[in-house]
Amino acid sequence: MSAPHPLRFDGRVAVVTGAGRGLGRAYAQLLAQRGAAVVVNDTGADLSGDGVGDDTAERVVAEIRAAGGDAVACTASVATAEGGAAIIAAAQQRYGRVDIVIHNAGNVRRAALRQMSAADFDAVVDVHLRGAFHVVRAAFPAMCDARYGRIVLTSSIGGLYGNADVANYAAAKAGVLGLSNVAALEGAAQGVRCNVVVPAAVTRMAEGIDTSGYPPMEPELVAPVVAWLAHESCSITGEVLIALAGRVARAALMESPGVYQPSWTVEDVGARIAEIRDVADPVIFPVVPDGHAAHIRYSFGMAQTDQTTPNPPHVEKTQ
Repeated sequence: MSAPHPLRFDGRVAVVTGAGRGLGRAYAQLLAQRGAAVVVNDTGADLSGDGVGDDTAERVVAEIRAAGGDAVACTASVATAEGGAAIIAAAQQRYGRVDIVIHNAGNVRRAALRQMSAADFDAVVDVHLRGAFHVVRAAFPAMCDARYGRIVLTSSIGGLYGNADVANYAAAKAGVLGLSNVAALEGAAQGVRCNVVVPAAVTRMAEGIDTSGYPPMEPELVAPVVAWLAHESCSITGEVLIALAGRVARAALMESPGVYQPSWTVEDVGARIAEIRDVADPVIFPVVPDGHAAHIRYSFGMAQTDQTTPNPPHVEKTQ
């Protein structure tokens, strides 16, 4: 059996936010190795998001160029609309286009929910969630006009399942899922695909965590997953891929089939809660082409037939 043809990015222009260290650096380097021109975006801020001005982005650009690749640095902040526009403009002004946006920039400000300040909540949401919007909003029209684009946004295990002492981070990462879904829906007809990666690697984001018992979790284990999502051959949109310690998986929102009654009392809900919660035969409504409408059709179908309905179009039934 012959080896698969290497997937290349020749002629493509990629923007990677938070690319000065860790995961973002690995993404930028891999794309550049495969032929992409890369805008390396990083403010040089510390883990909390404070401080700017070091040469973090320039160092990665130098590494890429030394290896024969093409890259340019941009130190604008994703946390503002002006910064997001400047990051995308850096790609358009230097290379004349933008084909790929990978939003990886992040910060952490830990506190218990009962003690978290509004300022710390906003500072994290500004980078993770508003930052995702700012770069997507700036790039999306050009991608749609070109009828091509690949967007990869970053969520986390905390965004999927929550985690103590990071309400700001968890809320922002959960919000990224909704943003990605809309970008996938609105970009589908224009050849723009948007997906989410849930990565895990031992980087500075793991400061304060005992990682001595962890299996290998280098950023390089995650980068190929992100690169595939950014490639023209990517066959999915509106989905979430997990990449953790060598495991790659799909995460999807599921529902129980549900229970229909023509009317309910408070007591009815309590009496039937076990049936309501039974996920032995779950259903999944794919975002594209019409998960929102498929969800409604499914529920309406139960009301119209007074029973659980067969699978409507575009509903995945797990086996």
